[in-house]
Amino acid sequence: MEPAPLSSLQEEGEGEPAGEESSAFSAAAVPPRPATHSHSLHKYAPLDWSAYFDEERSVAIPGTDDVFNVYTAGSDGPVVFCLHGGGYSGLSFALAARQMKDKARVVAMDLRGHGKSTTSNDLDLSIETLTNDVIAVIRTMYGDSSPAIILVGHSMGGSVAVHVAARKEIRNVHGLVVVDVVEGTAMASLVHMQKILSNRAQHFPSIEKAIEWSVKGGSLRNVESARVSIPSTLKYDESREWYEGLSDKFLSCPVQKILLLAGTDRLDRALTIGQMQGKFQMVVVRHTGHAIQEDVPEEFASHILNFISRNKIGPNGVEIPGLIKKWGR
Repeated sequence: MEPAPLSSLQEEGEGEPAGEESSAFSAAAVPPRPATHSHSLHKYAPLDWSAYFDEERSVAIPGTDDVFNVYTAGSDGPVVFCLHGGGYSGLSFALAARQMKDKARVVAMDLRGHGKSTTSNDLDLSIETLTNDVIAVIRTMYGDSSPAIILVGHSMGGSVAVHVAARKEIRNVHGLVVVDVVEGTAMASLVHMQKILSNRAQHFPSIEKAIEWSVKGGSLRNVESARVSIPSTLKYDESREWYEGLSDKFLSCPVQKILLLAGTDRLDRALTIGQMQGKFQMVVVRHTGHAIQEDVPEEFASHILNFISRNKIGPNGVEIPGLIKKWGR
């Protein structure tokens, strides 16, 4: 008897300048694998998160029914708080977390409607709700005295990270890293979203086939990362509000900033001017797709750790000889 098909679900990101769309797949109710399967499919067998993160936690938000799934790695240094793109999950940062956890504490949460997180309304993916969720998770985990935090956001998660930093409600945020999302190209890509998604594969006979398709189809290039991250990905609804006004908000955030891009022609006018004025650092990562943290995790981790070192961000804030400087104080 053939196993029931897996449905393909929406996801962002191929790294092409004209758009940021791709596909993700549900790991729910995965049928038992046949007793034998080809060597080629074994290459795409799922991998467990525990080889990359140290712990998986359920963070229950007081006064709500919301419980967010969070992966953590490392015990020393500032917190690198990672926010994935639409259709991805916290496991998108698994390989990079393994590279960073000796020098920083890595936290990667499953956003609302993604991964293993459960909320009272998983369909509410407004930027305000997602921003509130992240702030609530940080406060629940650390109380009013959080360690130094570097917010890292990929694509949709980059927009969320910018909004969290701009709100200034988490006082000990010292850095902002936005990964491959620019307002102009992101907004333009929404026009083509439905046409591109309509041409995607819809069903797969096994989870291995879904992982194989994600790699061969071009949305991801690193097989190992796909084997960790793809099984947990979920469907999402795209929204213009994720990206509207993003460039100006990014530039106004009162923290050190870096923009990691997979292409050189992605800057809009506001960011071009901001870069000329030295308001942020920009790094173009070559030979990668949209999911930079998955395709080249070692290089991605190196950029994050260098950013922390260059800005002298320690466990409690910016380290100045004889003084610890905390943002907002």
